Amino acid sequence: MIALLLSVALAGTIEDARGQSVAVSAPQRIVSLGGGVTELVYALGAGDRVVAVDASSTHPAETEPLRTLGYHRQVSAEGVLSLSPDLVIATTDAGPPVVLEQLERAGVPLVVLDASPGLPALEGRIDMLSALLDVPERGVSLREELSESVARIAPDTAPRVMFIYARGGGTLNVSGSGTAAAEMIALAGATNAVEGYEGYRPLTAESVVMAAPDVLLLTEGGLASLGGQAGLLEQPGLSQTPAGRAGRIVVMDDLLLLGFGPRTGLAAVVLSGALQESGE
Repeated sequence: MIALLLSVALAGTIEDARGQSVAVSAPQRIVSLGGGVTELVYALGAGDRVVAVDASSTHPAETEPLRTLGYHRQVSAEGVLSLSPDLVIATTDAGPPVVLEQLERAGVPLVVLDASPGLPALEGRIDMLSALLDVPERGVSLREELSESVARIAPDTAPRVMFIYARGGGTLNVSGSGTAAAEMIALAGATNAVEGYEGYRPLTAESVVMAAPDVLLLTEGGLASLGGQAGLLEQPGLSQTPAGRAGRIVVMDDLLLLGFGPRTGLAAVVLSGALQESGE
């Protein structure tokens, strides 16, 4: 993957891990690939420069009339190039790699940001984009808002939370460590009920019962794909957990919960409150 590690040398100039610089002068036609990145561009006041986004960019509402270029992991070079962008902003999740290479060969300025979840990576994305878009003061404000929101989180308890990634009644996956869901659970002052592995693994009745979650956490899209709460509790082992028996299920907007964009502080506050309320 190209440009995995980036640093800002000067406002408007990006230097990648190869020591090569990408100069961008006041970009006016931006293609943004990734929901969290798109939110950041808008939060930094540059939304009026965005000409297209990917399918995961569902917030803010101003993105709705824009051309959508498919999902950011499966982008078409032809679709991007047809818009004559003077800057493409993507993350390390974007792809396929051959498409990013095609964009570079075509001479399109491309910036690839670290997609890692967590506050340090988010702060890095804020710093880089605010410098690139020449709005450093907005970047400072966003970081301050983020810190203030997170500092307000002081839960009375730390419930054991299991995040379930669902997209229909097929295989459901459960979050271990190192995921956006795990990072959000920690930010909310709760405990990830699943330990011992990184990333996602398929849900099994045995592993669910052993984890004994106090709360089940899903996205709105995930729960809807299962047919609601009743469909969720029909999945292996879930009805036998403390969360399932008590009906303690917390649901949040997909991008708000997992996007790690400018609303991350708000998401952590909302999640923390919902987790506390679920245990009352």
